[in-house]
Amino acid sequence: MLTVYDDANATPTGAYATDDQRWQAVQRRDAAADAYFVYAVRTTGVYCRPSSANRLPRRENVLFFKSAQAAQEAGFRPSRRRSADKTSAATRRAELVAQACRWIERADPAPTLATLAERFGVSLYHFQRVFKAETGLSPKAYAQAFRANRLRDQLPGSPTVFSAMYEAGFNSASRFYAESERILGMRPRDYRTGGANVDIRFAVGECSLGAILVARSQRGLCAIWLGDDPERLVKDLQDRFPQATLCGDDEEFASWVAQVIGCVESPGLGINLPLDVRGTVFQQRVWRALQELPPGTTATYADIAARIGAPKAVRAVAQACGANQLAVAIPCHRVVRRDGDISGYRWGVERKRELLHRESAVKSIVSCD
Repeated sequence: MLTVYDDANATPTGAYATDDQRWQAVQRRDAAADAYFVYAVRTTGVYCRPSSANRLPRRENVLFFKSAQAAQEAGFRPSRRRSADKTSAATRRAELVAQACRWIERADPAPTLATLAERFGVSLYHFQRVFKAETGLSPKAYAQAFRANRLRDQLPGSPTVFSAMYEAGFNSASRFYAESERILGMRPRDYRTGGANVDIRFAVGECSLGAILVARSQRGLCAIWLGDDPERLVKDLQDRFPQATLCGDDEEFASWVAQVIGCVESPGLGINLPLDVRGTVFQQRVWRALQELPPGTTATYADIAARIGAPKAVRAVAQACGANQLAVAIPCHRVVRRDGDISGYRWGVERKRELLHRESAVKSIVSCD
């Protein structure tokens, strides 16, 4: 039996190192093996991925190739069911990642990449690549984001900070305190009590887009909200920090508010103020990408997903845009649908349309000059 397979360029050890292992992968239609080889059938002249739904050939008629290109160079053509194979493989990859996510969420401490790859029978590289393509995050970043969200959920109802720490998956107090303030934007005990001992300075005013609330923590701007009802905006701030001390503006903060309103009126100006950005690792990657979009330009959700190296995480990008608390400062209004239509906006589609109009008008004037 001749096997046309260059083991020097493949994985010499592991799940698919030998012909027998490759054939076993074909028999069980192993989607994880798709990244490592294809098999060709001499009697039909076609080649397939290991996860192919085609009828299994006789073993003696099978040749293995390290890639589709190698199979084509040997004179084989792709199976007509290749598109269906891709769909099947995508489903299997999604299920693999879903199982990995569930395991990460239950594990204590978070499993290493090597442990995950071994558990699911794939290489480190393949597991990392598939996981990131499906979720937009590395396994480590996913574990951190899940732990951060669980910490936020646990703290308010937990009898002590330490009990919340262990429930959230932190086994080291030093690591917990090093990460928790960055995650929460304040000390854990203050977050647990709804922002007690935390001063939030805020102001509510009017701009051409309606009511606007601007709030600042010790770290920087923590809220820029637009709406129709000033009282509703204040109520939302109180609900977010029920025990915090909400203070009126002072001379310094008044200048911050003026700069924010100026940016709303002329969104191309930008805001040169410190921001208190709180979110998961993935959300912060999306928000950084949004801040890199030049005024007067737009991008699709798919564009942003590609920019952050997670082309399949389009829905997660849209959710991150919806979670943005800093209107204009983090310009999620510059993200549109694939067809260029103005899609949803946390503070109203008409406000989004007007912000884009103002930016494009300024860009046109600059271009004419």
